[in-house]
Amino acid sequence: MDHNPQILIEIVKTTMPFGKYKGRKVADLPVSYLEWFQREGFPPGKLGMMLQTLYEIKINGLEFLLKPLRDNSHNS
Repeated sequence: MDHNPQILIEIVKTTMPFGKYKGRKVADLPVSYLEWFQREGFPPGKLGMMLQTLYEIKINGLEFLLKPLRDNSHNS
């Protein structure tokens, strides 16, 4: 997994562009939706990388990594 902190910032700031959760922040997507992508295939490009990273964060209980970024995103 890429350990680029910029991807975490983008996960918190980016809005899902399509699908059932269109308009929701990527960071707020439920694990069940991420598991569906894990089974069916993540989309190509940056969005897919963000979803895959978020999947790893959520299934490994690392959501605390996103909290300070969420807090900062409200201030910027």
